[in-house]
Amino acid sequence: MTVRLVCQPDPAACDASACELLVLPFWEGPEPASDLSSWKEIFEAPIANGDFKAKAGETLLLYFKKGRILLLGLGKKEGVSSEAIKRAYAAAVRSAQEKRVKKIHLAFPEIPSLESDAALRAVAEGVLLTNYAFLHLKGESLKDKPVVLLKEAYFLGLNKAQDEKLKKWQTIASGVHLARELVNGNADDVTPQMLAETAKEWEKKTSGLKATILERKAIEDEKMGLLLAVSRGSSCDPCLILLSYHGNPSSKDHVVLVGKGVTYDTGGLSLKPTESMLTMKCDMAGAATALAAVQTAAALGLPVNVTAVAPATENAIDAQSYKIGDVYKAMNGKTVEITNTDAEGRLILADALSYAVKHLKPSLIIDLASLTGAIVVALGEDLSGVFCDDEPLVKELVSASNTVGEPLWRMPLVADYKEMLKSDIADMVNSAGRSASSITAALFLQEFCGKVPWAHIDFAGSCFLTKPKHINTTKATGFGVRLLIEFLERRQK
Repeated sequence: MTVRLVCQPDPAACDASACELLVLPFWEGPEPASDLSSWKEIFEAPIANGDFKAKAGETLLLYFKKGRILLLGLGKKEGVSSEAIKRAYAAAVRSAQEKRVKKIHLAFPEIPSLESDAALRAVAEGVLLTNYAFLHLKGESLKDKPVVLLKEAYFLGLNKAQDEKLKKWQTIASGVHLARELVNGNADDVTPQMLAETAKEWEKKTSGLKATILERKAIEDEKMGLLLAVSRGSSCDPCLILLSYHGNPSSKDHVVLVGKGVTYDTGGLSLKPTESMLTMKCDMAGAATALAAVQTAAALGLPVNVTAVAPATENAIDAQSYKIGDVYKAMNGKTVEITNTDAEGRLILADALSYAVKHLKPSLIIDLASLTGAIVVALGEDLSGVFCDDEPLVKELVSASNTVGEPLWRMPLVADYKEMLKSDIADMVNSAGRSASSITAALFLQEFCGKVPWAHIDFAGSCFLTKPKHINTTKATGFGVRLLIEFLERRQK
């Protein structure tokens, strides 16, 4: 998945006949999106015959001597978005993969509607994020249909000064791939202990990272009764994973990212049906995203202080499983009546939030979780919901999300709905039922954040797709890593 990126300032120096694949961009019409005069004699005939209109994502493969040229449609020139450019170059990479191309040359487009950095980022991310495959679990099928990824990508028309920026996008894309790898893995392999070991491995390989693992005894000492309750049905012990990076020791600013780490969710005694359980290896996507974001911040050397907190456990079934109707005590002392054991994510997040407030001195907390099916019903898979009553924080998150193309939609935190969480025998219930269930889940989490500015991102649809599309070549997307890095970069300024 690591591809060598090279800036080649003079496009005319590229010999088309020597290229495995040369990609030439066009606006709809078609109209060349850069100076393509060196190759005009190759593409003018198919264009004149109407074989290529350059609609968004349209491709046409041409053979030339020993080389191949791919005509790539960018769509309409006026007001084209970064996301449209990304998707177009994703189509180019998929075409390259189909032809088992390892080295690609790309004539860089001139995009009037985007600033130069935004244009560079859009093209680079279209290439880098699409150049991914999860092959660890494939066997015989690879013999019949091998998957070939790009090894080298030459950007024609870019200078060496832009090379450093390409390296930055490559580092961020690598962070996205780290999250994808974890979410795509078997639940039998990606256990709480494997997530902890992964954090330790990243600590060894990345300067500035520090991994701290709280195992069962430490969790018991902290009186994290909700995390312990959810873990009771599993043969795997729970753990609380902390991955910290202090890139600005002179600052007291400290961003804490809390990620849900349910490595497999059966629903517990509130057993899920088969179809709903089929995707539940992805229920640790919040933890994967938070951990990968901190690793990426360290790899980039950002001057920020950030810690990921990942409560990790299975929600399995056993004679010891925590019970519907019983009451369990959280780390902060609140008692919770269990009305649905399939509302387990908010329970383990509650103890993780309490731990962060008590021990980490956070300036703000952002939690990420594949928390509710209701958010998918409301927003589908292209949008994630953000719940936050801190205006500057939510505005910055939404702005960052729009910049990177991982859109957030602000959802309401309706204070009156807290009444729905009241219990007759405890301080609160963990689930108020179907009505406004994404909102009441967020309100439940808010009870464990104290007075710290906090935002909750429910990305149940965006973290694991029904089927791959655009820059996402697998169901696991790594959604949130780019968003969080953009947010942290803005915060440092």
